[in-house]
Amino acid sequence: MTEPGVTEPGGPPDVAPGGQPIQPVQPVQPVQPVQPVRLLRVELLVVFAITLGLSAVRSLLSLLESLLAPEPLSEQSVALNAPAARADLIDLGFQLTRVLQLVAWGGLGAYLLVRGGIMLRDVGLRRRPDGRDVAYGAALAAVIGIPGLGLYLVALALGANLTVLPTVLNDTWWRLPVLVMAAAANAWAEELLMIGYLLTRLRQLGYGRYAALLISAVLRGGYHLYQGFGGFAGNLVMGVIFGWVWQRTNRLWPLVIAHTLIDVVAFVGYAVLHGRVHWLP
Repeated sequence: MTEPGVTEPGGPPDVAPGGQPIQPVQPVQPVQPVQPVRLLRVELLVVFAITLGLSAVRSLLSLLESLLAPEPLSEQSVALNAPAARADLIDLGFQLTRVLQLVAWGGLGAYLLVRGGIMLRDVGLRRRPDGRDVAYGAALAAVIGIPGLGLYLVALALGANLTVLPTVLNDTWWRLPVLVMAAAANAWAEELLMIGYLLTRLRQLGYGRYAALLISAVLRGGYHLYQGFGGFAGNLVMGVIFGWVWQRTNRLWPLVIAHTLIDVVAFVGYAVLHGRVHWLP
């Protein structure tokens, strides 16, 4: 006996109950695999369309709105951490979901690298940072943070930047821990996506190291455009330095640590000193 629709060689065709012969089943043609390069390009577009690339578009629109306002940029302000609800506990929930979103963004980049056969240690992210990672991170934070503050003040004086308020969260029991978590989540998401993930994918697509570095740095500056031209320039320089360090050392933890330290000093420092130091806005 053969299965319905299958004819034995040299034998009569199978017949359906109504007497009609059963047509042989045609073999399914295999689907041609998508070219890896094309697939990587689609992956990059999708990842950044839902993460920092979308943030760059929104930042550009925010800057355009600020430029169209009657007040000069230096007389406008933007808060990096702002309340999302009037009730404290609901606001806490909103702040924690923002932290979770950033962690998930970084996790997405890490997952796609591993799914593609690239282990996290291959991009310089071992299971935990060591002493050298912490030392390099602290040094990078000083190299980036201090000149970055100077660049911001110059841009503000020239009227090319908004006044950046690191936090305007209410003085609650959870404010400082949430600010620290937000700083760490920012660092995790940005360095995983912009350095570990993006530079690796661009290298796989055949981009040279300098071209990839420029693309990553411009995108990093782009999603800080909401702060003004100073925010763009400062973060572009940060992106170039961070990318260059990663390309030279293949260590990602120092970048995450440095970024975390910069944001913790800005967020927590402002929260503690605001109202006590007269020169803080």
